[in-house]
Amino acid sequence: MNKLLAATTLCTSLFLSGCVISVDADGDFDHSSSWHDNAKKNRKHLSQLQPGTTYEQVLSTMGIADFNEFYKTNADRYQVLYYRTQRVESDGITKKDECTPLVFKNGALAGWGDSAYKMINN
Repeated sequence: MNKLLAATTLCTSLFLSGCVISVDADGDFDHSSSWHDNAKKNRKHLSQLQPGTTYEQVLSTMGIADFNEFYKTNADRYQVLYYRTQRVESDGITKKDECTPLVFKNGALAGWGDSAYKMINN
């Protein structure tokens, strides 16, 4: 009986040795192509954006941003959402230089990309 149990355990461990599932702190599954799939999806959605789209409409389409910033000037409110669209380093960490910024002025999409972001810092 012990030999049968040992053989079953050995076979099971060999069978499962190639199956690795990683779950991040939020409970999301992480696999090697997830960044690629997410970046591709984000680029697709970005290509369909129109200026003037509301903040809520973009969130509904794009989902939760990787980063989120808020600025306020005397008369205007700016919100910047960053969505991953590329990979710079294969370190498993999303950084802003791997994202495209979406700039909202007073709740409406004013532009996206580095040039749009630079507009609010001038």
